[in-house]
Amino acid sequence: MRLKTVATSLFLLLLISPLFTNSLQSQETKVDRSLTKKLIVGVAGNEPFVFSKNSSTKGIAIEIWEDIAKAKSWDYSYKTFDTVEDALYALNKGELDVVAGPISITSQRLEHMRFSQPFYNSSLAIVSRIDDLTLWQKLEPLFSIKLVFAIGVFLIILAIVGTLLWLAERKRSPEQFPSKIADGIGTGMWLAIVTMSTTGYGDKAPITLWGRIIAGSWMIISIIFATSMVAGIASTLTLSSLGSSTFSNIEQLSGRKVATVSASPSEAFLNEHQAKITGVDNLIEAMSKLKNKEVDAVVYDRPQLLYYMKNHKDEDLFIAKAEYFKQGYGFAFPTDSKLIYDVNRTLLKLAESQEIINIVQHYLDKDE
Repeated sequence: MRLKTVATSLFLLLLISPLFTNSLQSQETKVDRSLTKKLIVGVAGNEPFVFSKNSSTKGIAIEIWEDIAKAKSWDYSYKTFDTVEDALYALNKGELDVVAGPISITSQRLEHMRFSQPFYNSSLAIVSRIDDLTLWQKLEPLFSIKLVFAIGVFLIILAIVGTLLWLAERKRSPEQFPSKIADGIGTGMWLAIVTMSTTGYGDKAPITLWGRIIAGSWMIISIIFATSMVAGIASTLTLSSLGSSTFSNIEQLSGRKVATVSASPSEAFLNEHQAKITGVDNLIEAMSKLKNKEVDAVVYDRPQLLYYMKNHKDEDLFIAKAEYFKQGYGFAFPTDSKLIYDVNRTLLKLAESQEIINIVQHYLDKDE
């Protein structure tokens, strides 16, 4: 009886086994097909990452994607969008398998989609014109708040020295230092200025011991003070006369007219620094306004600015070394995409073989 039961179980196991194996193979085939179907790739962004349909040039993001697809033997077709936001909206609706372009990886976007690791680390940069300064621009640093503050401190010091000289001399030399407070302190300040400038009119001079000690001490202090002050003013005038209208940091743009692409991360960044924003549709329009002196500077993604300058070397433009709001560019996927692991692994291989660097250097300056 026991042998009969075992035989029956083995028979049933052999009968069910092919069905179970076929089910597993069917699932594996289904997964493989989901990774090997013809992918729909959304393309959005601007040069040098994405170029127009009619251009023979592909762009950084497209070349990297095609290297990935070639390595994985993926079949795909492109669907072009006017803006990155339009492409990401189509991705969320399930119309695309991936979006290629200068897609910023942000925490807000991660709530609705997934990203590959960054294939390029971008940042915001400032571009301004190289113009000769006007007379006012050369003299403007002399009217800064710091200089006004320094002059105020200097006058306070003169008042203190003048008061000390008047207190020391008013009894022994009333003809030089009147007893009236305003006149006496004014005379003391005059003596301090004459002493500091080494003019030496000789119309006023201390005769008391304390008066001479104060005057002698002021001579030593004023030599150092006057030398530093004159050197500072001279260097400011020299730098102003040799300077240009360029901007090297974001603090200099406070209250200035700055162009940037509307709804881009740079717009919010400029708002934080009190710049007067001029929104435009694209970088070409922003650079046109800069060239026509409608704005003082352009703030946008550094690689796009570098590419523009590389192709417009005849324009006198300056890009600041300062970088702000650093962010990575990556490929965007639906939240349930099975492509992300393969894309990331292939990106690492391309980075290790220097292929990504070679692609970037083809479009941007080697130092970047």
